Amino acid sequence: MEHQIHIWVDGDACPKAVKEILFKAAVKRSVQLTLVANQYIALPKSSFLTLVQVAAGFDIADNYIADNVEIGDLVITADIPLAAAVVAKGAFAIEPRGRELNEETIAVRLATRNLMEELRTNGQISGGPSTMSSQDSQAFANTFDRILTRRIKEQPNH
Repeated sequence: MEHQIHIWVDGDACPKAVKEILFKAAVKRSVQLTLVANQYIALPKSSFLTLVQVAAGFDIADNYIADNVEIGDLVITADIPLAAAVVAKGAFAIEPRGRELNEETIAVRLATRNLMEELRTNGQISGGPSTMSSQDSQAFANTFDRILTRRIKEQPNH
């Protein structure tokens, strides 16, 4: 049987606005979505939405997603190393601010992440990313819809 597209969400740090977009789209488009988190997160009632609660700890949720993702799946994460792992397995990665990460862009994002981490460690900069804006949410919705629509059209039964 042909693999059906699956949406994986790195749930612990995923903004609420992005989760709401994802939940509505998964139910509307009849696509399985699994939210992986180390804490309980309430989901709307739907056979298309699942929560996998993993133990607390560094990269446990990320490792669960990386171990279970399949070619063609969509992964929503702000974690660049996780995005690199799933892209290497043939999945699609989208950051919550709407940036698609793929074979062409992941190396640059990893290098940027590593540089920023080094600058924070050395005290040259502080803080993390800015708060999500409505423009960020809209950018995510647009990128997600474009990729999901393309993936659904590529399914053999569509």
